[in-house]
Amino acid sequence: MTTFTTTIQSMYTLQQPDQDYVVNVLYEVTGVDGTNTASIGGNTTFNSADQEGPVTPYASLTEAQVIGWIPESAITSAQACVQGQLDSLANPPVSPANTALPWSQP
Repeated sequence: MTTFTTTIQSMYTLQQPDQDYVVNVLYEVTGVDGTNTASIGGNTTFNSADQEGPVTPYASLTEAQVIGWIPESAITSAQACVQGQLDSLANPPVSPANTALPWSQP
């Protein structure tokens, strides 16, 4: 069973329409399967035209609130990528070998 966590790495702001208005969030999704750990980064851009409800002052934002702004599909996709990394660590893929032609001389 893999345990996933999402953390905010950084936020980029503009000074409009409000002071320190968040326009881009960089995040990381990490998965731990008990033995291995893998992660992938992502980012989400925001547009003030899409703003719903009141703006929370920057100093009052919580990580959980900002994570809630990231589309669920983006987090689900990142989790799938991380799970693929973990699966490859647990069961490394078999790579084909370049084998000498049977009619060639050594």
